[in-house]
Amino acid sequence: MRLLIAEDEVDLAEALTAFFEHNRFTVDAVHDGLSAYEYACMDSYDAIILDVMMPKMDGIEVLRKLREKGDRTPIMMLTAKAQKDDRIVGFDAGADDYLPKPFEVDELLSRVRAILRRREEYRPSALQFGDITLTPGSDMLTCSTGKSARLSGREFQVMELFLQAPQTVISADTIMERVWGWDSDAEINVVWVHISNLRKKLVAVGSSVVIKANRGLGYVMEVKND
Repeated sequence: MRLLIAEDEVDLAEALTAFFEHNRFTVDAVHDGLSAYEYACMDSYDAIILDVMMPKMDGIEVLRKLREKGDRTPIMMLTAKAQKDDRIVGFDAGADDYLPKPFEVDELLSRVRAILRRREEYRPSALQFGDITLTPGSDMLTCSTGKSARLSGREFQVMELFLQAPQTVISADTIMERVWGWDSDAEINVVWVHISNLRKKLVAVGSSVVIKANRGLGYVMEVKND
């Protein structure tokens, strides 16, 4: 599981990083809101822990901007504020959970695992972006043009990953980990092969959606400009 921790108290961020890594998470830690937003936009995480009070951009603004761009990553808010109104603001902005400081790290771990389970249990009837729709339980990618294309099992998983975080750069390593798993014998170039196949199928159905390579970083799904 990949986790982004945004906490401006460096000692606390380091302690949380060590704790979650001990519990088999892969962790990126940043210390201001702008970096948190940039990291969340540049890569794909299973969950994000956001401190509310941070320099450059506060956690609520980071949360709002991520939700506005369609990012549905589970987000846990941390704050020294414990007033009811502050919690309401966080939930209204799209937070999945809210934990006031000080807290026990075991409780934080339990809360993070809970929001991850809720995401796994929740399967939307359809994933949509631009003019395409992908329906879980089906192997068909459909476009508003009326055309559709059948996807293989792996193609479906890769497309699902992009549709869960559109306009977000996803690294080849992340795709490999999520779709094939690191214990797979497959080579990393299998990611490029499947993305190439998906690009062809997007063209075949007449979609304006494209999967672009971001050199050195990964791939991003966007709507092409005419």
